[in-house]
Amino acid sequence: MVILTRLVANKVVVIFSKSSCFICNIRTLICNFGAYPTVYVLDEHPDGQIIERELKALGCKPCITTIFIGHELMGGANEIMSMHLKGHLVPMLLKEGAIWL
Repeated sequence: MVILTRLVANKVVVIFSKSSCFICNIRTLICNFGAYPTVYVLDEHPDGQIIERELKALGCKPCITTIFIGHELMGGANEIMSMHLKGHLVPMLLKEGAIWL
């Protein structure tokens, strides 16, 4: 988990995906609240295969977008949309300092 930990360490919102995955809606949703996620595209990243193995070790599916907020694994796009629909996403982004309202 060395590389994964390093990539998430100093960033509040991090999205891991592949170029074949559709991340536009989740990234747009998060950006619309004023947060600016760091996005790593695994099949374009020099350590992409290692990162993918580390994500798999956490139980993530490799071709599904994976989101960390405040260094905590939130899950994929479905989990983020569910948080948003339940009214939990904005409070989490506020709590972690990703947005200021």
